[in-house]
Amino acid sequence: MEQDYLEEGEEVNDAQLKEIVANVVMKMNGIAPSSNHHLGIFEDMNEAIAAAKVAQKKLRQMPLETRDQIIDKIREKIMANKEILARMAVEETGMGKVGHKILKHELVAKKTPGTECIKIDAWSGDQGLTLVERGPYGVIGAITPSTNPSETVFCNGIGMIAAGNTVVFNPHPGATKTANFAVNLINEAAKEVGEFENLAVSIRKPTLESGDILFKHPDIDLLVATGGPGIVKVILQSGKKGMAAGAGNPPVLVDETANIRKAAEDIVNGASFDNNLPCIAEKEVIVVDEVADELIYYMLSENDCYMLRGEEINRLANTVLIEKNGKYMLNRDFVGRDASVILKAIGIDAPEQTKCIIFEGCKENLLIKEELMMPILGIVRVKDVDEGIETAVLLEGGNRHSAHMHSSNVNNLTKYGKALDTAIFVKNAPSYAGIGFGGEGFTTFTIASKTGEGLTNALSFTRARRCVMSNALYIR
Repeated sequence: MEQDYLEEGEEVNDAQLKEIVANVVMKMNGIAPSSNHHLGIFEDMNEAIAAAKVAQKKLRQMPLETRDQIIDKIREKIMANKEILARMAVEETGMGKVGHKILKHELVAKKTPGTECIKIDAWSGDQGLTLVERGPYGVIGAITPSTNPSETVFCNGIGMIAAGNTVVFNPHPGATKTANFAVNLINEAAKEVGEFENLAVSIRKPTLESGDILFKHPDIDLLVATGGPGIVKVILQSGKKGMAAGAGNPPVLVDETANIRKAAEDIVNGASFDNNLPCIAEKEVIVVDEVADELIYYMLSENDCYMLRGEEINRLANTVLIEKNGKYMLNRDFVGRDASVILKAIGIDAPEQTKCIIFEGCKENLLIKEELMMPILGIVRVKDVDEGIETAVLLEGGNRHSAHMHSSNVNNLTKYGKALDTAIFVKNAPSYAGIGFGGEGFTTFTIASKTGEGLTNALSFTRARRCVMSNALYIR
């Protein structure tokens, strides 16, 4: 699979793409609200919200067929610009891999649901007819991350517009240009369908102040945040209805009944995808001692991993973690960076094709406890599956986001799933199967584990309305 997407990225004319990206970035730096080239981008958050409110009133009057047409156009725009968006994100943030980001955009374009999610429930009987229909919230305020800037904008945008909402984005400051280019493409698509404007809006320079306006503005009916634990806390304390997608630190457990060779391949592919930026990715490995050596053997011999030992592990910790006020934090210089870059920083020259750094450690090791978002996997040995489940629960930390397991024992899989109780549970596959990449089901880039919605789609962004006709409109 890796060969396929690397070849896809390499087919693009690199010089041409760099020139296009540079032009886009320059235009974004000089953008104005009235710009015909970049639709939906404002200097002021209050102006952006006002524009979205006007647009939502118009959108709400349009039939579902019109929403479908807009969404089809958005999908076309994503596919036409996937290489540019992928390169923009890597160049702006310094994180991830272009080939993988191309695949993520394809996934969003093809597997993000639209209006088909929105169903009507009906009851007909002696006392008449009752319908429960789904209607929009109105104007949604959305916070997007630097890890998946344009993917999140498109995925949220499709679902929210399908539900009849407009959306105001406050992008991560480290990925503003990429996110805002995605907002522009959404509005281009809408304009081509019917001269719609500002179905999605954003601001040129997002700040803490603009985010605070978004959280408190009376015309914002719902808040949706995709990010770390800090933004989740803000959303939950906002006083508004909120959906919050936060930290995961997903463990992967391997028991003695697993297909070890396949488990090694799946784990490395999942953990190295886009350099471990996805929140669903395997962040640590827990393996029953009986098969631990075999798992490590296949990770090293067939899956381009590099294993650290002894003092090398300490050097890694001192490089990718920073101590501040007695607490350890991620060194952002290494988030989403290639494994070979991280190894070079600790004095190890490794092949550029190195996918993942592995090492053995105990469950108390900071490199294992902390969610690194780097292609680094700590491996914890356990005596049996029960100790493995206990360890996984500890390391997952109650986020209830994602968990993965490799096993052919249904009872073990069942025990693990119940104990972790996560929004996503992937069995015998790479983690990304959980969002529809190599697995069945729709995709999403906002997994609201903390607030309970799980994998969000258009239905998540609607409210239920009950309509009752008493003693009429039934036929017997």
